[in-house]
Amino acid sequence: MPKKTGKSLKEVYLEELTRRGKESHVYRKYQLIGLEVSEILGDERHKALYIKLAKERGTDRILALAKDVATRGEVKNKGAYFMAILAQESTARVRGTEGGEKKEATERNGQRKGK
Repeated sequence: MPKKTGKSLKEVYLEELTRRGKESHVYRKYQLIGLEVSEILGDERHKALYIKLAKERGTDRILALAKDVATRGEVKNKGAYFMAILAQESTARVRGTEGGEKKEATERNGQRKGK
C-alpha cells in the first residue's frame, strides 16, 4: 500500500516502474556479453541483436570480433562492419559444408573420375 504522500496512485505507480527499470535484468553470461558488444560498437539501439548473436554463436567469438572492429579507426559504422564480417564467416562456413557433402554424394554414387 502506498504511503500517504499526497501523490496519486498513478504517480506512485510510475515512480515504482522507474525504480524497477533501473535494476539490472541480466541473468545469463550471453546477455552481459551482448550488452558489452553493443557498448563497444557504440550501437545500443541493436543490443537485443547482439544478445541473440552471443547466445547463438558463442560469447568469446562475438566479444573478440567486436573488440577487433572497435580498434579499427577508419570504420565509420562499426555495427554494420561487425555484421558484415559475421555474414562473411557464415557464408564461408556454409560453402565449405556444402562442397564436402556434394563430393561425398558423388563418390557414393560411383561418379568419380576414372570409373
